[in-house]
Amino acid sequence: MIKALEGILQCYSDTVLIIAAKVALKLVWDLPSSLLQSLVLHLIQPFLSLLSSHQVKVASRCANGLNHILPYLSLKEDGVIWEILKETNAVIHVINNIQKFSRGMESIKYFQRMASLLRRILWQWPPSRYRVWNDAELLRVLEVIRVNPDSSVKAAVLQLYSALALCGNGAERLLENGENLLKMVVQCMDSTQPPSVRIEAFKLAQLLAMSEQRCSKMMRLCCEPIVKAIICGLKGCGLSGRQIAKDRISLLVEAGHLALITRWAGEHHIYFWKLGIAGALSTLLLRKSHKAQQPPHSLSLEELTFITDEGSAFIWEIIVGLVTHCGEDFNPEMNGTDVFISILIYCACKTFVDSVDPIFEEAANNISSCLASRALLMMIYSPCKYIASQAQSKLSKALKAEGKRYLKSFTDYLCYVSSRDEYGRPDERTFFSIVGLTCYSGLPQYQKYVLQSEGIKTLLAFIKQCLKNDSHLGRLSFASNLQNIFSSWTCCQTCAEDWDGGDILMLFGLWGLAELIHHSGRMRNHPDLFRGQMEYTEVQFIKKLQEICSDTSIPGLRWYAAYLLSYFGVYGFPSRIGNALGEKENADMQLILKNGESVSIHGVVLMVQCPSLLQTVELPLDKESSDGSSVRQYTESAKKFKKEVHLSSRLRHQPLVKLLEFVYLGYLQAGEDLVKSLKSFAKHCKLQPLLQMLHRNRPKWGMPFPGLDLALALDFDGHTFSDVALEAEATEVMQWTCKFCSVLVPHMHVHKVILWSSCDHFRAMFRSGMQESRSPFIKVPVSWEALVKLVDWLYSDKLPTLVTGCLWDNMDERKKLQELQPYLELCWLADYWLLDDIQEHCSRVINSCLDSSGNLSLEVLHIAARLSLWKLAETAVNRLAPSYSRLCLTGEIEKLDKDLADMVHAASVRHSQDSTKCKLEE
Repeated sequence: MIKALEGILQCYSDTVLIIAAKVALKLVWDLPSSLLQSLVLHLIQPFLSLLSSHQVKVASRCANGLNHILPYLSLKEDGVIWEILKETNAVIHVINNIQKFSRGMESIKYFQRMASLLRRILWQWPPSRYRVWNDAELLRVLEVIRVNPDSSVKAAVLQLYSALALCGNGAERLLENGENLLKMVVQCMDSTQPPSVRIEAFKLAQLLAMSEQRCSKMMRLCCEPIVKAIICGLKGCGLSGRQIAKDRISLLVEAGHLALITRWAGEHHIYFWKLGIAGALSTLLLRKSHKAQQPPHSLSLEELTFITDEGSAFIWEIIVGLVTHCGEDFNPEMNGTDVFISILIYCACKTFVDSVDPIFEEAANNISSCLASRALLMMIYSPCKYIASQAQSKLSKALKAEGKRYLKSFTDYLCYVSSRDEYGRPDERTFFSIVGLTCYSGLPQYQKYVLQSEGIKTLLAFIKQCLKNDSHLGRLSFASNLQNIFSSWTCCQTCAEDWDGGDILMLFGLWGLAELIHHSGRMRNHPDLFRGQMEYTEVQFIKKLQEICSDTSIPGLRWYAAYLLSYFGVYGFPSRIGNALGEKENADMQLILKNGESVSIHGVVLMVQCPSLLQTVELPLDKESSDGSSVRQYTESAKKFKKEVHLSSRLRHQPLVKLLEFVYLGYLQAGEDLVKSLKSFAKHCKLQPLLQMLHRNRPKWGMPFPGLDLALALDFDGHTFSDVALEAEATEVMQWTCKFCSVLVPHMHVHKVILWSSCDHFRAMFRSGMQESRSPFIKVPVSWEALVKLVDWLYSDKLPTLVTGCLWDNMDERKKLQELQPYLELCWLADYWLLDDIQEHCSRVINSCLDSSGNLSLEVLHIAARLSLWKLAETAVNRLAPSYSRLCLTGEIEKLDKDLADMVHAASVRHSQDSTKCKLEE
């Protein structure tokens, strides 16, 4: 019967199609799911084809049928269905049908079916998203439809927007008109709206706010209304008694997940406190505690789920964000929230204390214990003086006579973990113990006892164990439900790494150690700090901390390693221009002290790193010259001209030298006697990162790690210090004008000292004394596009990112090759100039592009062979191997010379043999 219907649905009679679509729809709804799953492919092709039918009933019934059968697809059928979707242009036809509704031509039910189908396609097949969010007319139509007062239409539009926002690029597009969209979303979150509409609005807001950058934009446009809606949702406003079981829980969960935007700093924190988040959360925690005492039979399934860790985890996580980013002088007593904050602190303390014995007996509800302990830790170390003092006081009281015994449990377990040869995966007890010990380290009443209990030795051993093992623990390892529920369905999302990264145990270990060293008074002049333990010598430990500062990408680890280093007289983070310190050949300035002593430095380095010391420098510039003589003029005069900056009589030579160490090396070493002078000097020079470390201020959670970005030297102010220009190879005719000179060849004004510091090739060139080293122009044998990327790397240690995701996938092949060409050129240049880091990065970019676009491999093979990039050529050959037969049939293989064609043929034979072997093994 299904096969017969499949044939009938392909006829051209409107009358027959209307009846056949009705019969097919009824059959789909009546068939058992087990039978439907085996027959689904027979109906999908005709259903998708008929979405373009001018007969409304036919298109509507087919959409309804597809909405019913698509969920029965197996994953292995996704590829087949996607090909059918492309072949039938189904997405375009659904979009056209939605537009009909906006013109008042069709019913609400018709729109709901089409919107639901489009939403399902967008969720199931990510490649379909670009075509939809990039349709300006559809977005305009949705703006018209979303003002429809019907709640079912509002819910359908919100669901469609959410499906588009699954793509990061789609979310960015929606936020281009963000103010109007967010107003609509906030209106739909309002308590006057039906729960179904409110829930969909919260889901959309979560998707739009998945990255810190997008969240910041949302807060700039609509901060207070969004926060107000979240708190309203957490309180369950607008729900009747009969809705309390299911809809309230759904609203709580969705509002709670959106409230996790507290993990990012911003103005929204002010509104959260102002609008009563503390009251809402304390009510939830108290209700959770009360309901947990009720017999299970008196609660609904939804309520039982909610009061368990899986349902309430977000409460602790919201609290973590709130207390972490709270202002130092925030005073809850001013707005009457002090009672509620006391309740939150009390609940965290009680959960922590009640969990100590059970967790080591493996009887505790570990998820709740871990999350509450982390929240308590953040309270104790909150930048808000009120919250920190209250948390310290309440926890000390809660520990009472058991405090020392609990501490011994933590240290004993951490010693056990540190002594094991096989570290294994960290468990909840390890997490709870390191958090517990770090909490104790912040309690004045217990700090002395922690030190007497060899807390420092315990933490040193634990840190060493963490460093030698690859098993890491992330922020959400114990509460997977805190992960964004949409994350597995998203694409093209670029989210920055969390401040604590994926190594939270190491972070807490460094944190606790820093607190103990701070309160012990054992600084660099106390040799007994490392006495009696075999983990590290002082020199080894300093070296290990410096490696963490340099080698890891996790901001929190780097900050706490630097914070610890400050207690050993090392202040700062290693910099990549350190080798320019003391280099005099390209020095163009002198800092002169009152006593006549002077220091030669590079103006461009000072301009970027410490502009407060730099006065305006005006150099002659011959604007009428057309041959680059202005560059020559400065280059020649630089040898005899030194810009002199006279410094205050209060500044001594040694602090100046140390400050310049920091400017160039990124760090300095100083004893306590010199630190006082450096503090005032750093404050005068507005060197905030250095000042932070000289004062040994605890790193603030979320604080960005200070990076050295010399790209600032490429702007107009930096041109003042330019003493050389890099000239690109002319690859095509292009209009060229320079805002700094009248030379018509594509070039960039740069600085010898930066080239000298960043690249061994340039360092050798400038030292050689050859004519090229004295030339005002240096020719680089790459195109202008590649030169720009090379300079970006030399100045910022980063290459501009290539577009990825759907933007790349929907780019035509010619444009893709054009985008990839500079990376191919740099790969060759890096091989020639021995720039290993650039070569590795470019190879990674090229390989990822070949993975996502097989058609590029042929062109890349051509270019790689021409540039003698044989590793890259081999990669392209292996990508082409499975397509060898097709290349022969289409004649494309003939575009390759014989040697390259033979390489592809040999790779094809190997691929075929490997495939046969795998099949036999199966």
